[in-house]
Amino acid sequence: MDTFISKVADFLNTLDDLIWGPPLLILLMGVGLVLTTSLRFLQIRRLPLALKYIIKLPPYQGSSRTEGEISSFAALCTALGATIGTGNIVGVATAVSLGGPGALFWMFLAAFFGMATKYAECLLAVKYREPKGDGSYVGGPMFYIRNGIGPKHARTAKFLAVMFAVSGILAGCLGIGTYTQLNSIVDATAQFNCPKIYSAIAISVILALIIIGGLKSVAVASKGLVPVMGLFYVAAALTVLCINIDKIPEAVSLIFSSAFTATSAVGGFAGATVLMALQKGIARGIFSNEAGLGSAPLVAASARTNHPTEQGLVNMTGTFIDTIIICMMTGLTLIVTGAWCSSESGAAMTTLAFSSALGSKIGIAVVNISLVLFAFTTILGWSSYAERCSIYLFGIKSKLPFRIIFILFVASYILIVMYVDQNNISDRTAINSVWVLSDIANGLMAFPNLIALFMLRKVVIDETRDYFVNFKAKYKSGN
Repeated sequence: MDTFISKVADFLNTLDDLIWGPPLLILLMGVGLVLTTSLRFLQIRRLPLALKYIIKLPPYQGSSRTEGEISSFAALCTALGATIGTGNIVGVATAVSLGGPGALFWMFLAAFFGMATKYAECLLAVKYREPKGDGSYVGGPMFYIRNGIGPKHARTAKFLAVMFAVSGILAGCLGIGTYTQLNSIVDATAQFNCPKIYSAIAISVILALIIIGGLKSVAVASKGLVPVMGLFYVAAALTVLCINIDKIPEAVSLIFSSAFTATSAVGGFAGATVLMALQKGIARGIFSNEAGLGSAPLVAASARTNHPTEQGLVNMTGTFIDTIIICMMTGLTLIVTGAWCSSESGAAMTTLAFSSALGSKIGIAVVNISLVLFAFTTILGWSSYAERCSIYLFGIKSKLPFRIIFILFVASYILIVMYVDQNNISDRTAINSVWVLSDIANGLMAFPNLIALFMLRKVVIDETRDYFVNFKAKYKSGN
């Protein structure tokens, strides 16, 4: 069995390296750059307006804003709940431990271009969404591929849409949406002396009660949890940075210099080339904010909004909050505390950073409470993402059966914990393979989505121009 698991792990690692190689990273950055220049750096010019829209969208003359299932803010919180996850804690530390401080610069750059990508994909999600018989709206990459590209390239569109939907279900049920997050939760609660089996049972029951209610139930939970967990983590990180405020200028200088020159080995850090910093920074940044993967549009399409541009602006702030604020704050704490030079990696490195400034008990509590909350909301968000993919493939009647299937996947983790405990298994190969499987599924989602974004870029530009040209005439209040 161990030999079989090892062979599967080796195969998945090889496939992951192939999918997440230079072609996909270039495509992600390239599409983001094309959209950024085509939209004339909209992520800078319209960021204040986008942040304003998080709180309140302007009233629209002639519209009751009844189309859609959930509010624009709820759609953002659901997407943020899925996006702000273990990548903000584990992913950042992994990028720095392998690529050095310079990885943070490339992570920031990927997020900057990713804001334009997230804007475009969520705009298209609303424009090409479809009403269903039960009064709900569904959309996402599958639908803007079919309805946007399909009329001229039917066969290509059908293949790309199905590829995305299948990959989305795979990622939600077997990858990033279930086992990886559940593993993070039970490991985090174990730090507080809570038996893993009890944690697995409790979290499965709570998730089942929320997920069975569908998107509206998930959105309500996300609206309550996401702002609280985000503020909690940011406040703790700010405290660490304030304690080490004198070291911040040096840390920023190190981040910029390490982005363009090799970083020498120091302490437990083995050293890194510029290429390693670039690759790890971009890959981990995209894994965290999901810009270009096509996940956020799956929920954005259900938002009640007056114009596709509005939801594009609102969801664009998700990348800003996730990576440019939260990930960068995590990265800075690693640098100013010197934790990046340790032999630790992942959550252990982030815990070391917080503990060195706040004390061991508080540091452990902050990181592990954040991990539990981040992982919990990620599961909720991905349950909705995967459900949308199921609806595309099997129709609206698949909603309830799929929720039950997803809940069974979550509950099956209880059996995994029991098996591991009873057999005293400590080998991490299996769970690491699930993380790799998540990466593979995400990459397979990204390819068709990025192709669609490039082909539909003129639609994005035209919709944006239409909105802002008629901005003052259509709205009673605005920017």
